[in-house]
Amino acid sequence: MSDEEFDLLDELYFVQHYEYLKERLGWENELLLATLQSLYQNGMIKCLTTPDSERFDRVEILAEGKALFYLATKKGLMAHNTI
Repeated sequence: MSDEEFDLLDELYFVQHYEYLKERLGWENELLLATLQSLYQNGMIKCLTTPDSERFDRVEILAEGKALFYLATKKGLMAHNTI
């Protein structure tokens, strides 16, 4: 797990919107979207359209990620806590 992935998972113990993550971490869009994409592809986060509506279809984070909410999955939390 990269330092960026670790830091991002640190923010996803609760549902958070993309804008919150961008403001909190202070990262450029490219870095944040790429890190979200990596975590999503590895099953460590899930995507939501609203805080209560999980997306179950395939999400194109690079294209639509700025409008979504995110939450760490059990797999992501376990990986984050074992480092």
